[in-house]
Amino acid sequence: MQNLVLVLCGSASSWIIKKVINDKGGLHNRITRYLHLKPFSLAETEEFLQVRGIHLSRYQIVQIYMALGGLPLYLEALIPGKSAIQNINDICFSETGLLKNEFSRLYSALFDQADHHIAVIRALAQKQQGLTRTEIIREARIPNGSTATVVLEELEQSDFILAFHPYGKKKKDKVYRLIDEYSLFYLRFIENTAYEGEGTFMQLSQMQAYRIWCCYAYESICMKHVPSIKKALGVSGVYTTTHSYYRSASAEEPGLQIDMLIERADQVINLLEIKFYNDQITLSEEDALKLRNRLFLFMRLTKTRRQVLWTMVTTFGLKHNRHSLGLVTHVLTLEDLFV
Repeated sequence: MQNLVLVLCGSASSWIIKKVINDKGGLHNRITRYLHLKPFSLAETEEFLQVRGIHLSRYQIVQIYMALGGLPLYLEALIPGKSAIQNINDICFSETGLLKNEFSRLYSALFDQADHHIAVIRALAQKQQGLTRTEIIREARIPNGSTATVVLEELEQSDFILAFHPYGKKKKDKVYRLIDEYSLFYLRFIENTAYEGEGTFMQLSQMQAYRIWCCYAYESICMKHVPSIKKALGVSGVYTTTHSYYRSASAEEPGLQIDMLIERADQVINLLEIKFYNDQITLSEEDALKLRNRLFLFMRLTKTRRQVLWTMVTTFGLKHNRHSLGLVTHVLTLEDLFV
């Protein structure tokens, strides 16, 4: 039949991957184009909300994004005139909230044998730096072999997890990290929290555990917005690779963890120090000493000959003083992530 175009779309990721994308039968090699529809970026989220008459500051949009992610279905539940805290409370904690019990339904609707997928998600939620395939199999207690391969592939293609290569490691040593905002938020705050009225999330948001979690969630957002970070650094046209770095302590050297670094083809490495705070950040003498020591330790452990620079990604920027002078070469804010 001539002039026939078949467009297949849907949310049943497992079925589409198995029966269409990886099909070995009649559809093999017959896909003309594969469109991967990712969640909204921060800029797209802002535009989407504005079209719906919801005008929030970018700080509040980031708060919402950290809890709900960039899924239009979730963002449609936001109510104009309410703050980020109020909306998150209504959507995630009230007995009739859209996302109060969405977690188990979500994975069951998307994947066959969803128990394996959920086990992987729960395991990754416990490890901020991520897990290797071997560690996932052990922590999640899922069968090795094709089962683990399929589960990880489906979760990655559905944007629940991100696979990346730690700096200095071989490609086979890739690490997986949970990047789905709602899953992280659900497992940390919703699952075991009883609804106690409109002030439930207001109380949670004042706790130290929430502030610590915000830094982790902000890191995940930065990982999803590397093109925006590159543009802010003025290196959009430079080939780069994004990594993490982790080295456990030994008898000779202290341990070191860099959650995100950008290695550039122009022989420069940007180490990213990511901080989520409700004001400008000021470096103390102690803070500056720690950053300087970590930079020198990274150079010594990796034996790199590249120029290594500290880049801070904060919410409202860095208040420059004598401690930051000559140490932090670039300061990015949440405004840069909306580009």
